Parts: sequence; structure tokens; C-alpha cells
Amino acid sequence: MTALLLPLAIGPWQIVLIVVIVLLLFGGRKIPELMRGLGSGIKEFKEASKEDNSDKKIEE
Repeated sequence: MTALLLPLAIGPWQIVLIVVIVLLLFGGRKIPELMRGLGSGIKEFKEASKEDNSDKKIEE
């Protein structure tokens, strides 16, 4: 079981590497725009899941 979770363990150096790669790919000016889009997507997902749960309660 531990061998399956080992590749998912992300340390501080891996996070730094990911941030550097993102900065190189998108540049500093595009990142706030990307984060805004990500935030609005998460917000829409939460609203849709709440609506789905309320629909199930009404049907029962």
C-alpha cells in the first residue's frame, strides 16, 4: 500500500520545480488570470453540487 502512495508524495523541491515550470510556460502576467479562472470554476462546481444535493432531497 505504501508503495502505491509513494509517487503521490510531493516534497518542497517538487513544488518549487512545478512553480518554476508554470512561470516559464505562462509568464508572470498570465498567472493571476489563470487563478481567477480556476477560482470561478471551483465556485461553479460547488454551486452545481449544492443544486444536485437539493434536487435529490426534493425527489425523496
